[in-house]
Amino acid sequence: MNTPSDEHGHDHPKNELSHYAKRIYAIRDLLLEKGVISEKDIQCQIDYQEARSPANGAKLVARAWVDPAFKARFIADPKAACAEMGIDATAINEFVVLENKENLRHMVVCTLCSCYPRPILGRPPDWYKSFNYRQRSVVDPRGVMREFGLHLPEDVEVRVHDSTADIRYLVLPLRPKGTEDWSEADLAKLVTRDSMIGVMDALDSIPE
Repeated sequence: MNTPSDEHGHDHPKNELSHYAKRIYAIRDLLLEKGVISEKDIQCQIDYQEARSPANGAKLVARAWVDPAFKARFIADPKAACAEMGIDATAINEFVVLENKENLRHMVVCTLCSCYPRPILGRPPDWYKSFNYRQRSVVDPRGVMREFGLHLPEDVEVRVHDSTADIRYLVLPLRPKGTEDWSEADLAKLVTRDSMIGVMDALDSIPE
């Protein structure tokens, strides 16, 4: 069976660790041996990283959809609202919630690198970090949205927001029509990572 080749044309077994991965494991073993960290410390960090996912953002959006008072607090003081939901956003220096409206859509990009609200959305997707997205989002945001399946009428304004090391953004998507009687848990299933970046709207039905 063929194995993947790297950019230099060398084949590597799928299970072989890269040079950098081996270095990371060696540093970890040395820190454990010296007592600088413990296995418990490592597991706590793994658990913390795994807890940071788009599910956090989806919970916040769903609560904002069903609770107008929470929505107002979420927009006015996002980090405090996160704390109400048991989500730690203190690592974010400044956090801004951008509310979509029928005649307005917000879209987030980081033109310089890949600044991203990781405590709320987890790791950024590869496309968010790509030069193609970072460049085209500024010059042709509607074109990018169309590639994600979002076709907006011309009378809908699109605003692009550039994240920085100091400020992170989260898009509060519109609540889909026909969901007035839905539970908060089911509403959260309609909120995708991409809708909180702003390249598409929330789903109108729960994925099977």
